[in-house]
Amino acid sequence: MVSLQWCLLWLLFPLSSRTQKFPTRDEELFQMQIRDKAFFHDSAVIPDGAEISSYLFRDTPKRYFFAVEEDNTPLSVTVTPCDAPLEWKLSLQELPEGASGEGSGEPEPLEQQRQQMSNEAGAELFSYRGNDVESFVSSGSPSGLYHLELLSTEKDTHFKVYATTTPESDQPYPELPYDPRVDVTSLGRTTVTLAWKPSPTASVLRQPTQYCVVINREHNFKSLCAAEAKLGADDAFMTAPKPGLDFSPFDFAHFGFPAPGAGQERSVLSKPPPKPGRHAASRPRADIQKVCIGNKNIFTVSDLKPGTQYYFDVFVANSRSNTSTAYVGTFARTQEDAGQKTAELKDGRVADVFVKRKGAKFLRFAPVSSHQKVTFFIHSCLDAVQIQVRRDGKLILAQNVEGVRQLQLRGKPKAKYLVRLKGNRRGASLLKILATTRPSKHSFPTLPEDTRIKAFDKLRTCSSATVAWLGTQERNKFCIYKKEVDDTYDEDRKKREQNQCLGPDTRKKSEKVLCKYFHSQNPQKAVTAETIKGLLPGRAYLLDVYVIGHGGHSVKYQSKVVKTRKVC
Repeated sequence: MVSLQWCLLWLLFPLSSRTQKFPTRDEELFQMQIRDKAFFHDSAVIPDGAEISSYLFRDTPKRYFFAVEEDNTPLSVTVTPCDAPLEWKLSLQELPEGASGEGSGEPEPLEQQRQQMSNEAGAELFSYRGNDVESFVSSGSPSGLYHLELLSTEKDTHFKVYATTTPESDQPYPELPYDPRVDVTSLGRTTVTLAWKPSPTASVLRQPTQYCVVINREHNFKSLCAAEAKLGADDAFMTAPKPGLDFSPFDFAHFGFPAPGAGQERSVLSKPPPKPGRHAASRPRADIQKVCIGNKNIFTVSDLKPGTQYYFDVFVANSRSNTSTAYVGTFARTQEDAGQKTAELKDGRVADVFVKRKGAKFLRFAPVSSHQKVTFFIHSCLDAVQIQVRRDGKLILAQNVEGVRQLQLRGKPKAKYLVRLKGNRRGASLLKILATTRPSKHSFPTLPEDTRIKAFDKLRTCSSATVAWLGTQERNKFCIYKKEVDDTYDEDRKKREQNQCLGPDTRKKSEKVLCKYFHSQNPQKAVTAETIKGLLPGRAYLLDVYVIGHGGHSVKYQSKVVKTRKVC
């Protein structure tokens, strides 16, 4: 595909113009012919071996040209509809003998020029209508000027075109294995595991490829382009074609001629592109997800809804050329929720509970003996968790719990309690819970309202730091630990690592500073201080204080980062 400009000039200009300058009369005639031929008004040149993306307005055809200069040339043309079916056809106008850069110098009759222009559509080679990715392939095509015309009668849409004259051995699109199906290997309530055979493009040819998985609840997609158009309906795929991906019409002005159709009604190119989010408020968001996973050919989809049918598509994409090929998609229905599973709480015994992100756990507490009060001790190790308590089916408590909380409820003979713990959206929740009818014998240590560690800046030296914290009215054991951290250790990182349920037994012996017992009957005087020595100058240290109850359960205060002085 070379000399494209000359081929287009040959088609557009009367043959008599090839060796002499247009007279004024002929130039006017030429302009009339162009204005009568909307065929040339929105026409672009297709490059050889590069996939182009473009936008098509409903009921407005778009046309492309490319030239084949030698007979028996391999030819392949692939059209990928995105978000609507397309009608497209490929035609050939053979170049007559003598159509070269050197004209004969003999002007042709005007009637012959008109006849030549009227035959511009050429012979139709192939046509298709639908939303499949379809190709025209020929091992030996004749020379000539090829026309590709596309039309969407349903709605404005995106599409992609790829044309090449290279042999079939040069695969423009990633190859599929002999069995291109996507298999469901495991099915759960909220998870589905998919597997597929690797693409020869990646496993044999070692070309840079990656697999992308698309999950939705409507239907399978026949191309990655279609999935991305649905996924980005409010985003990039509803904008105008990106610069450099589409190719502008033939540049008449470059050759000294005014642009055709000046003053005409607007054409496809003069229509303003759709603005992102133009109808976002009235268009519902698509329930669709796309995940690219590299070269793995097995993937587990999580966070699905129980008892729901999902459609799964896998696409292998060439990371270098950005072309992609679709596997044969599949669908599956997740397992039904078998009903809530309820764990039993034993009186006076601590239970460890893990709640998935946005998940829920149910616990049942049925005291054996009669009781006047029931106390729930809850220690939320990470983020806040929502707790609901029902007594004999009636909701009596609902609140968020963060850190350590004690919830005391009025008892009732032979009452049964159902506890519902719900995690938050940020991540999984981990907590410890104890239910008892004898709160005086609980194993959770009592805590002050303020669990911060206070550092005294004036008492800070090059080798020591002095800190203080509030104690309790009950006699408890307090242990303090230190760990050197780098300067990048900030509040966000500290919060991510803040698992208050991890006790001193998870710390290194070298990090232990000391342990001591402390209490004060006067809450205003329940303050203890400690100086940590043996630190290095100009270093940052993470300090943690643990309070350990009579039953061995520990609770960590809020961590504190202190930094020693560089110069003393």
